[in-house]
Amino acid sequence: MKALRHEAEALNKTGVTIREADPGDAVAGVPPRWVALPETTEEVAALMRVSAEHDLAVVPVGGGTKLHWGGPPERCDLLIDTCCLNEVLEHATGDLIVRTQAGVTMDTLAETLGGGGQELALDVPLDGATVGGTIATATAGPRRFRYGAPRDLLIGITVVLADGTVARSGGKVVKNVAGYDLGKLFSGSYGTLGIITEAIFRLHPVPLDRRWITVELPVSGPAASGGARSFPGGLETLVAGLAASQAEPSAVELDWPDVRGGATVAALVEGTAAQGRALAVQTLMGEHGTARITGEPPAWWTAPPGEDVLLELRIPPALAHAALRAIAARELPARVRGSVASTVLMIALPSDVGEPAFAEFVSGLRGDLGHLGGRLTVLAAPRELTLRVDRWGPASALPLMRRVKERFDPGRRLSPGRFVGGI
Repeated sequence: MKALRHEAEALNKTGVTIREADPGDAVAGVPPRWVALPETTEEVAALMRVSAEHDLAVVPVGGGTKLHWGGPPERCDLLIDTCCLNEVLEHATGDLIVRTQAGVTMDTLAETLGGGGQELALDVPLDGATVGGTIATATAGPRRFRYGAPRDLLIGITVVLADGTVARSGGKVVKNVAGYDLGKLFSGSYGTLGIITEAIFRLHPVPLDRRWITVELPVSGPAASGGARSFPGGLETLVAGLAASQAEPSAVELDWPDVRGGATVAALVEGTAAQGRALAVQTLMGEHGTARITGEPPAWWTAPPGEDVLLELRIPPALAHAALRAIAARELPARVRGSVASTVLMIALPSDVGEPAFAEFVSGLRGDLGHLGGRLTVLAAPRELTLRVDRWGPASALPLMRRVKERFDPGRRLSPGRFVGGI
């Protein structure tokens, strides 16, 4: 108790707002002792220096929309909530650049940038997601096909390391950690290397016009006549045609609500001559069914197919068809949605799936696709389902990742156990 009192006193001396944690602050079921609410990079650095002195394990949180993703931390003494790092610091409209604190929500950032006719071309699917959380989980939506992931739009970043050191790279600053591209390194790092406090992004003008084109693909093959396996007819040909189309769609999305049935493919064209390009896409889609053009996205456009048991599959685009057939061949009634042209797919399983069936699905799909370069990650699942399943799966780069972790967090105090290989 004496040690706890000294730790609490040291944290309070930083001048940062500190409160005792409550049950709602738990990270994947692991409760912290305290929650800190810093407002500046310097305050985060002060917290990290105290944490280093007292060997406190720290987990950063933004909007909390993806806090249940990843493994539970081995320990969590201090939760650093970035909700008060909530200022858009600079919007250089002439340079198409924005500098923002990490706790700004993506919705707030979009509203601010929209006033200047610009946007950050990321379609984040979860309300309340923050800039820092979006980078840390490498989240991107449908338009990743045209614009890429957060790391592709990130041109500068400020982070606080485990010992309280402030490091910067890119953008308008020159102080950095020698030999490392911090923006790429921290993208998808799940809070295990440091705490993101600021980011600088490259922007794009808001398109003057957008058109969505959709087509429903019925089942073909054995299941169409009562057989055991189904697959949407013409899917492979259609996706390949859209990806190579001179209409240059910004997104090509798949909604497959039941892998035993048909699916919907939707494409987005935006910007110059959007209507004319949409007509070209409609003609291409019309070879596979009745294609419709609308000025609004489908209701499912950015939403994940589920929340309770959610997987993510990444695989080279040329192997998308093989991946989808492998999913359809499993016994569980999966729901699939995602960027089919760039092959980042979300797979939702029934919330009542049993542990043996879940383990068989994950291990079987990894076995089918691992040799093809596929990577299947368990984003969200009840803890009891992952007792025999590695959430992250095999990682050939694990030795390198461990060396990077040792370089940035030798004491394993930042989100310990949350990432690949228990990093």
